[in-house]
Amino acid sequence: MRDLTYPPIIGTAKTLFKVLGMSFQTSGTEHIPREGGAILASNHVSYVDFVFNGLAAQPAGRLVRFMAKKEAFDHKVSGPIMRSMHHIPVDRAQGEASLHEAAEYARRGEIVGIFPEATISRSMEVKEIKTGAVRAAAEAGVPLVPMVVWGTQLLKTKDHDADLWGRGKTIALHVGEPIPVTGEDPVAETALLHESLTALLDKAIREYPVSPEGQWWAPARYGGTAPTPDEARQMDLDEKAAREAKRAERD
Repeated sequence: MRDLTYPPIIGTAKTLFKVLGMSFQTSGTEHIPREGGAILASNHVSYVDFVFNGLAAQPAGRLVRFMAKKEAFDHKVSGPIMRSMHHIPVDRAQGEASLHEAAEYARRGEIVGIFPEATISRSMEVKEIKTGAVRAAAEAGVPLVPMVVWGTQLLKTKDHDADLWGRGKTIALHVGEPIPVTGEDPVAETALLHESLTALLDKAIREYPVSPEGQWWAPARYGGTAPTPDEARQMDLDEKAAREAKRAERD
């Protein structure tokens, strides 16, 4: 794939991160293959996760093609940029087609970034995850690489004011060992992915330079004040119901 815009966008982003005084904690980036395809499966705590997740592939000299909502490709500003970077639009009404496209990208040697939780986690824990990442990796015959991002929720997440230009934040990016998948039992292999993501998240929280105690952006089981997984699940259901009701009114 020709990448005329992706490299300069990365360079601009890195410059901006320096201007904002950001620091990064990284580990396991050697697990991202230097050549060949892979599925990079990440947790999801922020609207800007994909902006940072790609940095984990930089030591390997790779670019990540992210699966993202179709709406981002329909926007008159972000659409041309997303397409020029060869990201993959996800139409929720035709999710299987998007997964097949992701598998085809990986089969051709690309690294594809997937957020298997599908939506941002209000609890800041790893939510129940879908089998799509496992199935795409199995279909393409490529490694499934787990990773977590942490600290991005301080920039822009659900139910909280954005602070995109605040200085001095720390972003953590931790990559785990590839998970071999066959696709014979996607549910069991997805459970392994969930275990790996949970362990990486634990590492991220424990090594983060700010204590989670009493922080809105930290899980309740670490002493934070984020909703518990059960509370967050109900909030997601309420949000979905409100969205569907609004759509029904329009129709």
